[in-house]
Amino acid sequence: MTTVSARTVAGNLCLGSAPDSWGVWFPEDAHQVPHTRFLDELAEAGYKWLELGPFGYLPTDPSQLADEVGSRGLQVSGGTTFGALHRPHEWDQMVASTSKVAELAAAAGAHHLVFIPVMYRDEKTGAFTESPELTAEQWASFGARANELGKILLESYDVRLVLHPHADSHVQTQAEIERYLNESDSRYANLCLDTGHVAYGRGDAVDLIRRYSERIGYVHIKQMDAGIIEQVYAENLSFGEAVKRGVCVEPPAGVPNPATVVAALSALDAEVFVIVEQDLYPCAPDVPLPIAVRTREYLGSIGLSGSKRPGASA
Repeated sequence: MTTVSARTVAGNLCLGSAPDSWGVWFPEDAHQVPHTRFLDELAEAGYKWLELGPFGYLPTDPSQLADEVGSRGLQVSGGTTFGALHRPHEWDQMVASTSKVAELAAAAGAHHLVFIPVMYRDEKTGAFTESPELTAEQWASFGARANELGKILLESYDVRLVLHPHADSHVQTQAEIERYLNESDSRYANLCLDTGHVAYGRGDAVDLIRRYSERIGYVHIKQMDAGIIEQVYAENLSFGEAVKRGVCVEPPAGVPNPATVVAALSALDAEVFVIVEQDLYPCAPDVPLPIAVRTREYLGSIGLSGSKRPGASA
């Protein structure tokens, strides 16, 4: 039997990183490094692709963004935004704000919009801001609104909506992820598989990859400390508190096993961006770069070193 190298096997995967791995959660915050330092260190760490992160952290003027990214030899994989698909009264405002992000991503040459459901606990205080469970009525419209928003983005900007499961959001557990997938249309709304957040919700990322392979449009590769996840459920911790305790760890520590995830992704009949994320907010300015370098080197050792753009010929 012929043995295929990991690098060849993972040839359909394209590696990048994001502001999140530099401790960036907000457009502006005193605890965060300036965007110029993030871009400098991203390039220094050896990455070629980046996600835009919270809208307003990186320049929102397309020409300035193109200059700052291009001058460092970087390219944009996608944009990021938050929204509440279960709140009809926020629909018009959400479409407008999401369209802004999609327009900027498209101007930068990207074709993905990572849509993160709003959290039901405050990011800084951990206080509950609404019920952690959607009503039957809210779920009934969730998939339809995801479809409608995805259709707008695709037809207006050639940008694909990929919904990102997130801790302390209404799409966190495996059952909630599957409900979203079953109620949405693959033409317009798919999944940004965040392996760490799936683990945080006690789900199985590899199982999702295998059973919903046609819906995996984009990936965030992330590891969580299994012991701290148990503390989350035992003590009813917020995600912000879990991050402060160090729930997000660099690979290969934590769950899920990144090598297993890469092997499953490499079997997909598609080319996929795999964006490194390690939630570090807040962190000292000198913390992210060494982690980013070690992470890239480790992922390269298991075959995830791709810098080519999905859709490009090898």
